[in-house]
Amino acid sequence: MTTQESWKTDPLNWGHGPAVFEAFLEPTCPFCARTFPKLFQLLQLAGEERLTVKVRLHSQPWHMYSGVICRAILAAATLPGGKEAAKKVMEAVFAHRDAFEFTHHASGPNMDCTPNDILKRIAHYSSVDVSAPFALPGLDREVKWHTRYARQNGIHVSPTFMVNGIVRAELGSGDELSKWQDALGLA
Repeated sequence: MTTQESWKTDPLNWGHGPAVFEAFLEPTCPFCARTFPKLFQLLQLAGEERLTVKVRLHSQPWHMYSGVICRAILAAATLPGGKEAAKKVMEAVFAHRDAFEFTHHASGPNMDCTPNDILKRIAHYSSVDVSAPFALPGLDREVKWHTRYARQNGIHVSPTFMVNGIVRAELGSGDELSKWQDALGLA
């Protein structure tokens, strides 16, 4: 485990272009699950020199393990490989939502799960063990940063998108990539 003084969280940013597409995602939301792979398709279409994609975690209390999973994703971002380890965790959670979500947000087989069970499932599905960095003192600062950033920008639901710092409520997970490209001026 890394010490408090030596760890850092790799930002969940891909690409390095001047156009910025930010996606506020909740890791067990079905609409965010549809959005996540499209972000990387968009980046591939636009090119890393023209576009930066930023994932912002947006925990929502009706997704009962949301806080635990968001912290686990940020814990993964402290590991070697940083954002790519976090990406593997997000992909695993999105691909296996039933292992991390309650039925109708309030019942089902996950009612008896503990946070440790969630971390073990993340390791099983993603091959990324986040148990040690999950306990890092100060990791809550990263979780709080994502929460504050969403609140400061008036984000209430997921997925929500910002283009070059402006919330674009008309954009959604079901959009064709061409609509996102148009919003970015990259068509």
